[in-house]
Amino acid sequence: MKGLELSEKFYLEYGAEMIHEKFPELEHILAVGLIGSGSECFGYDDNISQDHDFEPGFCIFIPEGIDSKTEFALERAYSKLPREFMGFKRSLYNPVGGNRHGVIKTGDFISAKTGTVDAVLSVSDWFSVSEQLLAEVTNGKIFRDDLGELTLIRDRLSYLPEDVRLKKLAGNLLIMGQSGQYNYSRCISRGETGAAQLAIAEFVKSALNAIFLLNKRYIPYYKWSFRALRELPKLSALNTSLEFLISQGNSVEEVKIKEQVIEGVCSKIFDELKKSKITEFVGSAAEGHAYSINNKISNADIRNLHILYAV
Repeated sequence: MKGLELSEKFYLEYGAEMIHEKFPELEHILAVGLIGSGSECFGYDDNISQDHDFEPGFCIFIPEGIDSKTEFALERAYSKLPREFMGFKRSLYNPVGGNRHGVIKTGDFISAKTGTVDAVLSVSDWFSVSEQLLAEVTNGKIFRDDLGELTLIRDRLSYLPEDVRLKKLAGNLLIMGQSGQYNYSRCISRGETGAAQLAIAEFVKSALNAIFLLNKRYIPYYKWSFRALRELPKLSALNTSLEFLISQGNSVEEVKIKEQVIEGVCSKIFDELKKSKITEFVGSAAEGHAYSINNKISNADIRNLHILYAV
């Protein structure tokens, strides 16, 4: 069973009743769900994931203004929910923090991810907060939020402002050109196979970022990036090519194939750029597309930042 499904079933069977019976005055101001860190919040958990932090549990988000006595009582009530559910045991609950479940102040959770309690981000904030953390705020599922505070915050952070997206896309395309179209072959020519493999890694990382940006989706933590890529509506088929690049060696024959694969990946991404009408460059150099996209940025201050500012 997936962790998100387990969490919701546990809440519906025990959590909802506990809140209704013991905290009726809070029922309509609490938000309940499962979001944040952990593969189960993204739906990426499997049997291997169950070796740690996998349990029947959910998050109870409380707004500001609830006194500490009430908060503690809510924590105690949560900790007394059944220790086992559908064959899965719960971890010992630590009310002083360190858990992914239980009672959490909404402002504390959002501040830990974004640096601000209300998720009202400045342009500078949007560039500095990692997409991995933004993904953790907007993933998972909210089971109940009558007050709507957490839902509003999640909506506010649902995706990057367009000029920020374009700046990030331009920077990642420039790195794709430098690392994959240029430096990989040069490193091979010099016999620097280690450096060549680093160039491939940079190319793949930047290509992944570019693909997620084209899909207007936050890229998750690196170990889930390929899993998430396979589920994207656009360019998900590039998963095979990108995995090939970082999985194969650098023999004479492999180098020739890698060079072809790099150009193939670039071509597919460039085609999507053209479909999206965010590039006017017609060549096959990633650098040309990078600067063309940068020129599309509406905000002059953002447009005039160094092209690699956002990467």
